[in-house]
Amino acid sequence: MKYRPVTEEMQPRFVGLQTFMQMPHNRQTDGVDVAIVGLPFDTGGTYRVGARFGPAAIRAASQMLHPYNPATGVDLTERLSAVDYGDLRVVPGAVERSHALLADGLEPLHRNGLRVIGLGGDHSVSLPHLQAAASVHGPLALIQFDSHSDLWDEFWGERRNHGTVIRRALEEGFIDPSASIQVGLRGSLSNRAESAFSREFGFAVLSTADLRHRPGALREAPRKIRERVGERRSFVTFDVDFVDPAFAPGTGTPEVGGFSSWETLELLRGLSGIEFVGFDVVEVIPAYDHASITALLAATVVHEMLGLVACSETR
Repeated sequence: MKYRPVTEEMQPRFVGLQTFMQMPHNRQTDGVDVAIVGLPFDTGGTYRVGARFGPAAIRAASQMLHPYNPATGVDLTERLSAVDYGDLRVVPGAVERSHALLADGLEPLHRNGLRVIGLGGDHSVSLPHLQAAASVHGPLALIQFDSHSDLWDEFWGERRNHGTVIRRALEEGFIDPSASIQVGLRGSLSNRAESAFSREFGFAVLSTADLRHRPGALREAPRKIRERVGERRSFVTFDVDFVDPAFAPGTGTPEVGGFSSWETLELLRGLSGIEFVGFDVVEVIPAYDHASITALLAATVVHEMLGLVACSETR
């Protein structure tokens, strides 16, 4: 059996449960290529909170997305069997317990060979997702779209939050920094030393300044990302603050001077050919969103991620 989204011929887009793209809600993994999974946790946030409502907002914004992408020529229904797995259980206020629950819920999906796209949630939910994926696939190449490096050691004495997630993942051996890259870093920092964190930990970096100041750099970025990860199994984490707040205001720690929606989609489309095992889109906070434009952007990013998986299915 192949799982596909409901079409307009079957029912109007505003009718029924709001699963992602009106995919079947299914917790079985047989015959499934991709699972969309909600990770509704935001106790790891350090400034604005409310990303626990992000998965629901992204699903609601996805209702008018269609399977065929004319920009890439990919028809998701022809190539993928995809389901909305629903949300995993969390315990509000309990970071370590929630992370353990998320890792336990995600690991069987990776064990069964599914590509998993997580809907956050604050960025701390990437840690249990990386844990689950790495337990099956080994250390992963990480492609991080973000305005922040998330390499703090601690925040007010707490070592698990959305600003420490990448450092914890490195320490635990979930990612290989020599095959990983951070894209879009920008904004003010606590001190000069923090600006060197990424390269000190072994990451390649394409900062916003790198991509803006050099002619052709944005167009060449996907090639550099592909060269960095090589043939390694890879994980994409996409923090919506990568995008300029003019296009994505509904997030926890917005940074001006970012990328447009169009530039973002073009960057993602250029990553075809990488062996992806998982993705996430994090830090959507509906309370700060206007006309759901952040949620719509996040949903469209997920749509592009599905397209990347679909392309890999035909290699």
